[in-house]
Amino acid sequence: MTEFQPFFAAGSGSARIAMAHRGFSPNGLENSMSAFRAAVDLGYRYLEMDVHTTADGVLLVFHDPSLDRVTDGQGRIARLPAGTVARARIGGVEPIPLFEEMVRAFPDVRLNLDVKDWNSVPSLAAAIERHGVHDQVLIASFSDRRRRAVVKQLSRPVAASAGMMTNALFTMLGPVLPAPVIRRALRGVHALQVPVSYAGVRVVTPAFVRRAHRHGLQVHVWTINDPAEMHRLLDLGVDGIVTDRADLLKKVLQGRGQWD
Repeated sequence: MTEFQPFFAAGSGSARIAMAHRGFSPNGLENSMSAFRAAVDLGYRYLEMDVHTTADGVLLVFHDPSLDRVTDGQGRIARLPAGTVARARIGGVEPIPLFEEMVRAFPDVRLNLDVKDWNSVPSLAAAIERHGVHDQVLIASFSDRRRRAVVKQLSRPVAASAGMMTNALFTMLGPVLPAPVIRRALRGVHALQVPVSYAGVRVVTPAFVRRAHRHGLQVHVWTINDPAEMHRLLDLGVDGIVTDRADLLKKVLQGRGQWD
């Protein structure tokens, strides 16, 4: 849990992790190559993205299980062949990126990968192995089982964040559970990627951040788009912020001397 992970070493000592949520696109072209390029052009070294896999095993960077919400296509990705998905356009203009395209386009950028479905467990593990990007990725998922299943198939360690159940355990019972129990629950976890609050429960508190750091865990908070809230969380000592407003977070961090 506390071993060094190169994923977190992209910035300088005083910098905080600034993570562009599905890239940066005020025009709504989330998870598109243009959105990711816009974030990288702003100087972002961490990109948050989601992965799904087509019926014939092609790994895509896409959030939803179906094409309907953000593209001009229709249907569930897991039931469609890659050729059909390739014709869909995000916002009617941008193709859905392949994971391989992301790796080739941004070899020096860290990729925070949210594994959205079980179909993507073997395809993502195989892609990480094929491209040798173990130090470049962090494996995330709402499902702890899904995250562990990806990591188990890898030949080398990777950074990982806790799933929903582990985060809930740490939030609710962390103050009272013995340290050995917490360490077992968080084996293989390096970051807690959490919202400020969930279901009416305040998650990110000063005590939560201190407890995470005591166990060698980073705290990354999503999805924060208000500068005042960014400042408040950074004052609490969080290690990273995930945002749709990459432009605003950059200005906040620059003003604090925490942008690298």
